[in-house]
Amino acid sequence: MKHLRWFPTAALYLLWLGLVPCVLAQQNGAPGDALTDTLRTLTNTVTLRDELRADINATKKAIAEAQSELERADLNKRLEKQEADLQTVRRNFEAIATGVDAGKLRSTSAEEFDFQKELFALLRPAIDEMKEMTAHVRQKADLREKIAYYNERMPTIEQAIANLERLAAQTEDAVLSTAIAGVLGDWKRQYAFMNSELQTAQLQLAKLVESETSIAEASQGYLKSFFQKRGLYLTEALLAVFVVLLASRYSYRALRRYLPGFRAKHRSFRIRLIELIHRTLTFLLVIVGPMVVFYVVEDWVLFSVGLLLLIGAALALRQTIPRYWQQMQIFLNVGAVREGERLYLDGIPWVVEEINIFSTLYNPVADIQQRLHLQNLVSLKSRPVKPDDPWFPCRKGDWVILKDGVRGKVVGISPEMVQLVERGGAKMTYLTSDFLAESPRNLSPSFRIKEAIGISYALQKEATGSVVSRLQEYVQARLKDEGYADQLVNLRVEFCRAGESSLELVVIADFKAELADLFNRLRRAIQRYCVDACSEFGWEIPFPQMTLHGTVQRG
Repeated sequence: MKHLRWFPTAALYLLWLGLVPCVLAQQNGAPGDALTDTLRTLTNTVTLRDELRADINATKKAIAEAQSELERADLNKRLEKQEADLQTVRRNFEAIATGVDAGKLRSTSAEEFDFQKELFALLRPAIDEMKEMTAHVRQKADLREKIAYYNERMPTIEQAIANLERLAAQTEDAVLSTAIAGVLGDWKRQYAFMNSELQTAQLQLAKLVESETSIAEASQGYLKSFFQKRGLYLTEALLAVFVVLLASRYSYRALRRYLPGFRAKHRSFRIRLIELIHRTLTFLLVIVGPMVVFYVVEDWVLFSVGLLLLIGAALALRQTIPRYWQQMQIFLNVGAVREGERLYLDGIPWVVEEINIFSTLYNPVADIQQRLHLQNLVSLKSRPVKPDDPWFPCRKGDWVILKDGVRGKVVGISPEMVQLVERGGAKMTYLTSDFLAESPRNLSPSFRIKEAIGISYALQKEATGSVVSRLQEYVQARLKDEGYADQLVNLRVEFCRAGESSLELVVIADFKAELADLFNRLRRAIQRYCVDACSEFGWEIPFPQMTLHGTVQRG
């Protein structure tokens, strides 16, 4: 009966081979040919049905004659399989004869949807392809495991046989000798079976090793076979992607050309929503296009591989969906960062000039620009711009004095560095953050110089009156003589304070930006004017008094 076990399965397979030409004939052939094939298939089905019935009767008879429960259980399993095959053959006969699926009429309730089951059904072609690709390697691993299994157990059997043979040789009891001989025979048969299995496995492994190629050659051969079979389909999929991208490009141009406000600097929410929908549709069509090609050509392996890639991408992007939602809000100009507003980035304030996939930031004073991807704006926030908001301490070409005493002309500003050139041509380069930390003093709009000079207390009566006015007139005349009058905005001389050894006056001079590069020269010139005025008018310039205190020693 064992040879009948595989008969129903083989018969069903042959029946399927008979159905395929029949179906193809119904689709492509003449009606008469299709009818002939249908009748022949029905005849084969009836024959198979009768054979299955005979097998079932034989199995039932064998169950009735079975001597043990174990044999009866095995026969019952076989009977269940045969009855299931008979039921399948009956349904196939009815479906072929009627031309409709009668199962739909008999079903009382729809089968419960199992997402996991359906998903694995879609992925199975790709999994089967991978299994086929690794079948050679897995077969070798199974054979090695089988050889190791027998090699590990055969020494134990050999030891048992040797012990039994020694006992059989030494015993003189006929009954004991017969019992030992029976056990010895069982162990020898088991040893012979294992030895046969071991030799078979070793021979199969040796043949596999002899026939196998290197990994590189095997991979190359598999890839060559893969692309020979599916190269056309892959080309069609790439062509579909190219067509989608080309159509997207031309449709985008049409939107820019014919849609009012699409090219405006600050676009409305409606325009932004249209562009977002366009980009989203393009992305989806690029993904769906190849899948449609694989579905139409019925290449389920490529379809399953594409589905696997999509599932992997979906799982990888699952955690980033909230971030993409924030990016969409910013793109639509309704998020935390908006066009025309001010934000702070890398130590510098920026105005958001344009929001797009690549957004543009601009600093109007430093005249520097920066391009950021939309995702980099998610962690930022902007606020409306006020008229008095400061943007940068200086412009290119301005003269500045830093906290460390360096004075120079700004010749280069970038988001990363600021470069100054001093009088004489020496250049100083600062990181932008370090430059801002030096609190630069900008001389270019206009600047003030304050220089002090002390006169003797002998001029105490005139110090707050005539001395102040005469010194102011003198300094102003000297500035005019040396060509600084046109750039002089304001000049004042004032009494400052009464010091320990002198009365201090201060000269306050405001100059235009044209003289910013002469800042130190002007300071020295004003000091010189003050000394010259004291010499001309006979004003004493005292020096600080130092009192020495001595100690008297007493004897």
